[in-house]
Amino acid sequence: MRLDPTAPDMTLFLVMLHTGTMFAVIVYFWRSWRATYFQSPKAFRSNGLLVVVATAATGVIGFALLKLIGRLFAASSPGFEIEHLFGSTKLIATGLACAGVLILVSSRKANLSGDVTLRSSLAIGAVQGLCLPFRGLSRSGATISTGLLSGAIRRRAEEFSFALAVVPTPAVIAREGYRFYKAYAVTGKGEGFSTLLGPSALGMVFSFLAGLVALRWLSGWLEGGGWWYFGIYCLGLAAVVMTLL
Repeated sequence: MRLDPTAPDMTLFLVMLHTGTMFAVIVYFWRSWRATYFQSPKAFRSNGLLVVVATAATGVIGFALLKLIGRLFAASSPGFEIEHLFGSTKLIATGLACAGVLILVSSRKANLSGDVTLRSSLAIGAVQGLCLPFRGLSRSGATISTGLLSGAIRRRAEEFSFALAVVPTPAVIAREGYRFYKAYAVTGKGEGFSTLLGPSALGMVFSFLAGLVALRWLSGWLEGGGWWYFGIYCLGLAAVVMTLL
């Protein structure tokens, strides 16, 4: 579409699309989360602890990775921001390929009967932190696969992965909103916000609807033994992106 994904207005727009899918996740999983996380005070405390631990791991790994990447690029690009990586199609294709391989490996796990533990929640949170700066490295694919490789049953790995996705989303939205504000409002280009508001709202509605469809599709693959389909999809898309380069 010849759009610059590294521009502040585009990153804000993409975050608004992600906001739509966040609401889709909440709507889709609310009933199962209520049965798992809110069935009793004890269940809420134990499951909540796992989410907190995983989120902390995401924050530590993600923040350290952002700092490391920033230092690596600081010498050659003084004004470097992590969003500049979003325009690297080679990096996106590599991320898709890595996600595809991880999904295919985890799909070989069958007849799992375990649950998400403290150790596996740390691993899942750490993997989510690795996914933060790299577009193409599917967050849901990587975290669900990590849960499966840790021995969790498919449905539990899926529920935990998407519960973990909802927690950092408001912080990401706030960060991109501030970045947009610095780039436009501070420089006297505040009219850019009103121009972007309509498309962002419309995009959020459509991403919500598409998110509901995609979640039902993904859940069907995962719980029906077709998780490897998602891996093939990621590898195929990686090949398409590399070809278009």
